Amino acid sequence: MAKRQNSHLPLSEALSEFIKENKLQKGMDKVDAREAWSNLMGNGVNNYTTAVELKNETLFVSLSSSVLREELSLGKTKIIAMINEELGRELVKKLVLR
Repeated sequence: MAKRQNSHLPLSEALSEFIKENKLQKGMDKVDAREAWSNLMGNGVNNYTTAVELKNETLFVSLSSSVLREELSLGKTKIIAMINEELGRELVKKLVLR
């Protein structure tokens, strides 16, 4: 068991240290990417989104509307830039709409 530190530590620092020590960053990145998609796209696109998954710097988004898929595919680079800006770092390099 880890030794308890007596110094006071802000909760945000404690959580980030816990994530780093337990190697949970990949899982947190997946959750953050999913949240960024839903925040940026709004209700109109989210109603047709069935799944959002991050794998190795590629964001896979499943859509139930082929028309929406074509429309979004025209602005892939802009969507990637917006998601990375929302996340605060360059996490997504490629976007696959299916």
